[in-house]
Amino acid sequence: MNAPLIWIGLPLALAGVLLLIRNARLVSILGSTAAIILTGLAWFLPLDTVITLGSYAFKVAPSFSILGRSLTVGAGDQGILALFYGMAAMWFFGALATPNGRPIVSLGMAVIALLVASLAVEPFLYAALLIEIALLLCVPMLVPFDSPPQRGVLRFLIHQTLAMPFILFSGWMLAGVEASPGDLNLVIQAGALLGLGFAFLLAVFPLYAWIPQISEESHPYAAAFILFIFPMTALLFLMGFIDRFAWLRANPNLPGILTSAGLLMVVSGGLWAAFQRDLGRMMGYGAVIETGLALLAIGQYQAAGVSIFALLIVPRGLGMATWSLSLSRLKSEAGSLRFSAVQGMLRAYPSAAVGVALSHLSLLGMPLLAGFPPRLALWEALARQSAVSAGWYAIGMVGLLIGLIRTLAVLSMAPDNTPWRWQDTWLQRVLIGFGLLGMLTFGLFPQTLQPLLARLPLVFEFLGR
Repeated sequence: MNAPLIWIGLPLALAGVLLLIRNARLVSILGSTAAIILTGLAWFLPLDTVITLGSYAFKVAPSFSILGRSLTVGAGDQGILALFYGMAAMWFFGALATPNGRPIVSLGMAVIALLVASLAVEPFLYAALLIEIALLLCVPMLVPFDSPPQRGVLRFLIHQTLAMPFILFSGWMLAGVEASPGDLNLVIQAGALLGLGFAFLLAVFPLYAWIPQISEESHPYAAAFILFIFPMTALLFLMGFIDRFAWLRANPNLPGILTSAGLLMVVSGGLWAAFQRDLGRMMGYGAVIETGLALLAIGQYQAAGVSIFALLIVPRGLGMATWSLSLSRLKSEAGSLRFSAVQGMLRAYPSAAVGVALSHLSLLGMPLLAGFPPRLALWEALARQSAVSAGWYAIGMVGLLIGLIRTLAVLSMAPDNTPWRWQDTWLQRVLIGFGLLGMLTFGLFPQTLQPLLARLPLVFEFLGR
């Protein structure tokens, strides 16, 4: 028995089985249950240690070889595995209340397994191939079988695919830089290619036009799942590059580049969100801001930066899952998420409207909500470095606040004689309620994330030390 077969091979096999099951509710239950089991195994199962169960003894090996390549999942990676599959369990369980939950669960399980494999494969250049396969599996989640792909999906595929050759070429050149770090031209070329690759992969400003488009055109829940899982993988991949190559880690310009890119995404995303007339696009710009915050955290470039990055992950996943689930309910009834279509829906669908509002507030960093502790720590770190950077961060948050005020105004803008009705289903109320309860719990008791903060730095040899 070995770890890659447990957390990569078994989920891929399960995804194939789930594709054959027609009952969407059963698919969601099986997928979320399997993800919970994989999360528990990742958290508690010791690797490369003899385990004795009665008369039976076995050891879970950390490596597995296939076609001359190695997949390695070490003890330090178990925190990442628990995070991936724990978040997946939440998303798959939420798919019970969405009309197209079946492809999200079956294909989503395969996507997560492939993204885990991309972080585990050696040599790391083969990660590009695995990420590309995962990208292709996302298309059926975003596009109904009887509809042609729209512009947002096509741009998503094009931009993410363009990242692959840049990362491959930079990886090939990085070996030469390690051999001769004094070759300035080679260092500049490798750094430029690596920067372009991650700019496309992370949708760094101005390459994120596809994000609000797929949030508007596709099902909100499927779009939010992709906007959470792919940036998280790309950010971990970026941190792995920084940790792996000493010349990159020691570059004095890198923290400034990461901070500038993060501020551009936060400010531009906030300003665009202030002028949106579609709730789906507003969620897309929220995802842009979240990625910008993660880049700002990595740009701190110390143990504190890795801790802030770890603190951002769970609130982001929880907030986007609740936000998109609420938007799914509104869109299924109104047919669109444009302001003109959802006007006054607070009185008919209060649970969904409250879910949208509180998820938006968590993204803003409202006290008592899950997004508050990491944003407070990040803003404090920025202020210590530069008051100008902290000011630009505040401008982005003000833009997002204006978008929230306009959203609340539209949702509550109903005629005076409109009665209050609870048309949300009981399952949607329960799931949205659990999401809101989770945001309050992590906001009031952020220390509950301490085990994750302790395990995430173990993934990296130098970062976070």
